[in-house]
Amino acid sequence: MKATLSKAKAHRTEPPSLDQWSDEDLLTQYRETGRRDLFAELVHRYERELYSYLRRYLGSVEAAEDAFQAVFLQVHLKCQQFDPQRRVRPWLYTIATNQAIDAQRGNRRHRAVSLDRPSRLREVDEGRGLAELTVSDEPDPALQVADDERDKLLSAALEELSEPMRSVIHLVYYQGLLYREAAEVLSIPVGTVRSRLHTAITKLAEFWNRHHPDLD
Repeated sequence: MKATLSKAKAHRTEPPSLDQWSDEDLLTQYRETGRRDLFAELVHRYERELYSYLRRYLGSVEAAEDAFQAVFLQVHLKCQQFDPQRRVRPWLYTIATNQAIDAQRGNRRHRAVSLDRPSRLREVDEGRGLAELTVSDEPDPALQVADDERDKLLSAALEELSEPMRSVIHLVYYQGLLYREAAEVLSIPVGTVRSRLHTAITKLAEFWNRHHPDLD
């Protein structure tokens, strides 16, 4: 009998820690059990990423903090509506984007964007891509003034874009979402994401060349 119990203990495996759970498992189990540790783990995984997204989108620390809190309030309220066949990340970005748009509509005087250096950028084949407008390979500190002016110009250029174009820029360039992920977040076809992105890049390049061609 003792030998049998020993074997049973030897074959018993501990359940995986929460950091090994998928996002989808965390959310589905949270809505079934209401366990706070599951919700806290999900918040922990996305707090820096989503806050950074909202901060760039809204251009305000206070607005980003409020929107971030609203995002996870909505996650709590809408978790029963989550489709287990979907992935959590695009679903969270859908909620975050809607909260950001609502925040902007509630304060029309607020500047639409304030950009830090993007963490992930992709090259665009035609014309000057966003990466070329925001990143200098030169390490010379003397170029800092030009870099700051470049950032201000890009902020102004982004403010002139329509909301749909700005959303695509934020999702694809600054958050690094794939086209299909951005399409899922915005509920539009992948081809529309590509089209809006192409148009946005063209407009940014035109703005850049029109207002400050000497910074090329």
